[in-house]
Amino acid sequence: MIEHANRRILLVDDTKANIDILVQSLKDDYKLGVALDGRKAIEYTQSNSLDLILLDILMPDMDGFEVCKRLKENPATSDIPIIFITAMDDPAHKREGLSIGAVDYITKPFDISEVKARVKTHLTLKVTQESLRNKNLILEEKVRQRTRELKETQVEIINRLSLASKFRDCGTGQNVLRISHLAEMLGRNAGLCPEEAERLALSSTLHDAGKIGISDSILMKKGKLTKDEWTHMKEHTNIGSRLLAGSNSQLMQDAQTIALTHHEWWDGTGYNRGLKGEQIPLIGRIVAICDVFDALISERPHKDPWPVDKAFEEIQSRSGTHFDPRLVEIFMEMKQAVIDLIGKTD
Repeated sequence: MIEHANRRILLVDDTKANIDILVQSLKDDYKLGVALDGRKAIEYTQSNSLDLILLDILMPDMDGFEVCKRLKENPATSDIPIIFITAMDDPAHKREGLSIGAVDYITKPFDISEVKARVKTHLTLKVTQESLRNKNLILEEKVRQRTRELKETQVEIINRLSLASKFRDCGTGQNVLRISHLAEMLGRNAGLCPEEAERLALSSTLHDAGKIGISDSILMKKGKLTKDEWTHMKEHTNIGSRLLAGSNSQLMQDAQTIALTHHEWWDGTGYNRGLKGEQIPLIGRIVAICDVFDALISERPHKDPWPVDKAFEEIQSRSGTHFDPRLVEIFMEMKQAVIDLIGKTD
């Protein structure tokens, strides 16, 4: 009985003699509380933590069935096991009591050994359930912690890959960060849920991962690319797609989609698939705007940075040809927020 020594039981009966018998039977093994009517029983449960209730059925004012119903309706007391104690051995009453949440019946006059056995059985069951619940909570927390660790590792890998591709393209970590923030902002305003927008912020950083496979002579060239060089440059979308393919992670799948489609044009004249309109995945259309805008306002080997207003004008001018008109409209409405963001990431 050591494991049950601190368990608290409430005894509810309007007949004091019955209460005395139960107290005498259980006092050495458990902590006991007493209520002589249904209302006092409910009041007791509001200020005391209980492990079991022995509840008489036939009581004046509020019978045991009503007490049981009220306790089961209250989330704070619904898990307390209730054993009915009654002089009635009517199967209909037993069915009713069990249907409203009681776990057992003990009939009067009491058989002390039966009372002790039933109480011990149900307390043991409650202890076991609590132990299992605690183990499940611990396991769930371990799973959450492991999931967080995996996500953090995944994010770190993505960040390092994106930085590698940007440094090869004479970019910086700030370019990666800015495109990520712009994509998330535009995605949210375009209707993506918070989880999708957060995933877009991460996956967008790998949009140019394929430039790892492009030669430095092309990436660093200050003059205009030749036809062959441009053909080679356009292959970075296919290289990025192959690099990121085959993952079960939704994040990496989005990154592959973006790497492959962020140079497709709304009018179908982009590369390398010649997709048109809404054939282009939404995340690819979003990153297309953010990538071009960032490129316009950034210094590159072949160009000086554009003024922000001129860059906005350029995005607007490409609506319906290069870019999704709806997204361009949303992007233009974000102008002040974008300017604020640029100030933070410069």
